[in-house]
Amino acid sequence: MRVDILIRNAVLCSSTRLEQADVAIRDGRIAAIGDLGSISAESVIDATGLHLMPGGIDTQVHFREPGLEQKEDLESGTRAAVFGGITSILEMPNTQPNTVDEATLADKLARAEGRCWANYGFFVGATTDNSENLARLENLPGVPGIKIFMGSSTGTLLVPDDDDLRAVLRSGSRRCPIHAEDEPRNRERKSLISSKPHAREHPDLRDAESAEIATRRILALSAESGRPVHILHISTGTEPGIIQEARKKGIDVTCEVTPQHLFFAGPECYDRLGTLAQMNPPIRDESHRSGLWRALNDGVFDVFGSDHAPHTLDEKAAPYPRSPSGMPGVQTMLPVLTTFVSQGRLALQTVVRMLCERPASLYDVVGKGRIEVGFDADLALLDLAARYEFTRGMVQSKCGWSPYEDETLTGSVVSTIVGGVFAVRDGELANQPRGKRLDFRRAP
Repeated sequence: MRVDILIRNAVLCSSTRLEQADVAIRDGRIAAIGDLGSISAESVIDATGLHLMPGGIDTQVHFREPGLEQKEDLESGTRAAVFGGITSILEMPNTQPNTVDEATLADKLARAEGRCWANYGFFVGATTDNSENLARLENLPGVPGIKIFMGSSTGTLLVPDDDDLRAVLRSGSRRCPIHAEDEPRNRERKSLISSKPHAREHPDLRDAESAEIATRRILALSAESGRPVHILHISTGTEPGIIQEARKKGIDVTCEVTPQHLFFAGPECYDRLGTLAQMNPPIRDESHRSGLWRALNDGVFDVFGSDHAPHTLDEKAAPYPRSPSGMPGVQTMLPVLTTFVSQGRLALQTVVRMLCERPASLYDVVGKGRIEVGFDADLALLDLAARYEFTRGMVQSKCGWSPYEDETLTGSVVSTIVGGVFAVRDGELANQPRGKRLDFRRAP
């Protein structure tokens, strides 16, 4: 048998084991795994000393196109993704215009074709006036589900009250990702801002109780409607316990944690980074970060997501609170996680489970998330021993900065393969964008 690419002597990574083997790729898929000494190939990669994992699936990115391309676009965002070993992304609807109907979805899919380095899917956003269409919209090609913002975002993408949330949850059946912050409480607390505002006030103005209230509300509505929900970017040490109690009651809830909520803690990060550390929900103090780590070690979280939400440095330079919330993260997510692995705080198998396997199963992504014969050849080749300083010059995102600048990271992405073709090879961009629209399995 002759194949397109043969990767020799890599340590293959799954959620259950690490084992050395060869991997053969033909026609965009994994053709064989094992001791493949008799196979010839167009390209042979000696991966001795390197780890091979399925390409990461980032289930929460904001690539800003259309309408906000000064911050990011689909080409630059997916380029940043593949430099970080992410081969598939699920993009959020808070663009301008918002992705809330068939026309705006079709526009995004048309923009993505031929320009994306990673594979892609686009969430449709729930609003207070499109609930009757959501059951149809969530089943359109390229759509992983319906996103609900309980806390304010752009345009009409805000569903703050329970009656409208009920209508959204009753329209359709696929799992809904939720931005869980309580909008009434957030508005009420704006009056507490000091006379000399600073970003370190952000976690007090959008406090832990706001997140807890919203999480309890959506879990109650999930129980009432029977609709599965996915709580995004958990930021408090208390929400994991709330979610565990809901699971004991039979509520179908999954949840996400971001690397930045595990890496940074206030007030230090706000004193050092100012508005560059500002995101929603906020990075909180060490007590909350420690709570998130406990929950991670207890297996509460289902996925890692980057919540890649870039803004330009000029925009971030506006005085708080006029500065926008959000930071880039799709390129650095996997290297930050492998840094945690190097520190003994996280198992590599957990990274594969939460960044590859579980995201694929959560949203029924066909052919992704595993190194198995017949699966798509979306792969990331890692040097887990590489130790380096992450600098601004490495940033691929159009926004041009990262909160991890000058941090020492351990574990680098050597090469990224998308659909059986190198997107990044030996740290350099290769070929042309080959990302494709993701296929999401539908219930019969």
